[in-house]
Amino acid sequence: MTPLPMRSGVSPSYLCLPVGSWPSLLAFLEKRFPDVSLATWISRMNRGEVVDAKGNRLSPDSPYRQGHCIFYYRELEKETPIPFEEKILYQNEHILVADKPHFLPVIPSGRFLHETLLVRLKKKTGLEHLTPIHRIDRETAGIVIFSHNPATRGSYQSLFQKRAMKKTYEALAGCLPGLSFPLTYRSRMVEGDKFFRMKQVEGPPNSETRIEVLEKRGDISLYRLYPVTGKKHQLRLHLSALGIPIVNDNFYPEAQACKGDDMSQPLKLLAKAISFQDPFTGREQYFESCRQLSWDNLS
Repeated sequence: MTPLPMRSGVSPSYLCLPVGSWPSLLAFLEKRFPDVSLATWISRMNRGEVVDAKGNRLSPDSPYRQGHCIFYYRELEKETPIPFEEKILYQNEHILVADKPHFLPVIPSGRFLHETLLVRLKKKTGLEHLTPIHRIDRETAGIVIFSHNPATRGSYQSLFQKRAMKKTYEALAGCLPGLSFPLTYRSRMVEGDKFFRMKQVEGPPNSETRIEVLEKRGDISLYRLYPVTGKKHQLRLHLSALGIPIVNDNFYPEAQACKGDDMSQPLKLLAKAISFQDPFTGREQYFESCRQLSWDNLS
């Protein structure tokens, strides 16, 4: 149990104080979080929103105690609303399955806090222990599975580690004439030169995707993708490497300028379905997104 309750769907953040010498906790926080003003930290402390592991309020003159953990609420002064709604497809005593729209991040990060799938779902359900057991990109729509039972979370997480979760994606991208389908693409993927991108290098493959064609309209095809492995940006990089980057991909083959709050051109990638054998009931579970990739405005 955390010493601060969930507030408006936001669970408290925590930080274990590293080795170091600081004249006060406040001085450390000012240095550690340069984007948060000193006045903001003082206000939070005065409201009792910065506490230690036992729930004791910490004040502006509290000493710095390395190794101790502090708890506080993350806040954003301004957050852009995301005008697309998620949908809960399934919930039992262990998991919750959601259908995420494009542009909505799964978890709080950077300039997103309340406008995230996790916080929205916590507000809707009141499930304090809700945690995603896998991730999809903010730009990708579709199925995301959450655990809300800490006692059984590991059993579901292990399904991903064992590759026992069968994932199906759909994507709109250019055509690949002269190739027979289905085809399997393998490559070795590593972190790229920019923190948010991946790249391919020589060496034994560590990523694999099976690719099928569902439909063709002019110069664009609808692909069904089966990722055997789950590397970051795997599907985006694999299609780009084949010469058919996914429509509206701002990262591959080259990183484009950030579009900020422009939500007019979603990435044409959808986490369409996921299936697995439930580790407790033994039943086959299958969940499919209600969303479809639009063929409009592809030029």
